[in-house]
Amino acid sequence: MKALDVPTLATMDVASRRVFVRVDFNVPMEDGPNGPVITDDNRIRAALPTLKYLREKGCKLVIASHLGRPKGVDPKESLEPAAARLAELLECEVVLAHDIVGEDVELLSKELIPGGVMMLENLRFHPGEKGGDRGVSEAFAQALARLGDIYINDAFGAMHRAETSIALAVEYFESAGVGFLVQKELEALGRCVSGAARPYVAILGGAKVSDKIAVIESLANKVDHLLIGGAMAYTFLKVQGIETGRSRIETDKLDLARRLLDRCATHNVVVHLPVDHVVNANFEVEGGEHVVTTIGSDEMGLDIGPATVSAFSAVIATAQTVFWNGPMGVFEREPYAGGTRGVAEACASCGGYTVVGGGDSAAAAAKFGLAERFTHVSTGGGASLEFIEGKDLPGVAAIRAKARGRPTGGRANPHGPGLS
Repeated sequence: MKALDVPTLATMDVASRRVFVRVDFNVPMEDGPNGPVITDDNRIRAALPTLKYLREKGCKLVIASHLGRPKGVDPKESLEPAAARLAELLECEVVLAHDIVGEDVELLSKELIPGGVMMLENLRFHPGEKGGDRGVSEAFAQALARLGDIYINDAFGAMHRAETSIALAVEYFESAGVGFLVQKELEALGRCVSGAARPYVAILGGAKVSDKIAVIESLANKVDHLLIGGAMAYTFLKVQGIETGRSRIETDKLDLARRLLDRCATHNVVVHLPVDHVVNANFEVEGGEHVVTTIGSDEMGLDIGPATVSAFSAVIATAQTVFWNGPMGVFEREPYAGGTRGVAEACASCGGYTVVGGGDSAAAAAKFGLAERFTHVSTGGGASLEFIEGKDLPGVAAIRAKARGRPTGGRANPHGPGLS
């Protein structure tokens, strides 16, 4: 595996400094009797190693995150619940600044005691965060940089977005690096991109072939086996002349699916597609699901069947490296969860290096109580896929440029996905 080419927290001198920490506290919430309630705090917990380390170093912490997609200031999208939960987890006071930048916020950041923690309000409340107007974004970036001496990005799930706090503000800090969470993500996913032990098995699922085009193209010259499930499998089956009934097909992607299969064949990648299916008349029908090897004209495939689970599991058992992204069926509904559960169990039992590429796959691993049995479960679905595709994540590119003494410009550069 290639070495990281961005500064890591452990290699930086941060003691007693004001540290601006970009985290990803975009946590799910639901309405409660006294306001919004966090339903899953895993993203907050994921940042704890970095935050605790900085507090132990006597740093003054200014924490920043986005939440949701607010159109301007929206109290329903406030980070107040996240600040309260963080205070519980850190067992210390977390001051919530009721703004993002400005003289009052800057003063608060300077008045923090060593080990003190302040959280800014939702970054997306400010028009400069999304980068629509370059002048506004530049001013916002400079204002953020006045809140700290050192910039640390520990928000892997947002590092593929070229937003101001991710890709532009870095330039205006004294120095910049990545936190422990991002370091772990880059190292784990980097192992799937370069230097993976073989046999290497990739498992892809989900709804659309179009979402996985670049991933398949990237993996075609790296893996030995490609297992395809989920609704996207039916587009591949269709081009092979296999009956798919009323299953979801991307008709405009049939030629592409054929080319992707040809590309895999050229690189001697063995592609495995479902050989049986859990079907029903439609998704809304309850109690009509059954297993078939040939899908009827009035049926739609909603999960891979038990024979496919067995075949996929046999391949996974031989792997030294596994990368999995995308469910095998509509796993949120129990009648169609068996395929995803079976694949997850096979991966968890595999003796190799196993990586879950975030998103629905990570949710499935957690739902089935298997997350801790994987080598690594990514916190970023979109970011992990773009990394595997070989794209340079804007958040990584900005920190690399800062370390090399070049202006970040808020744009990614072509030096590879966080590795050298």
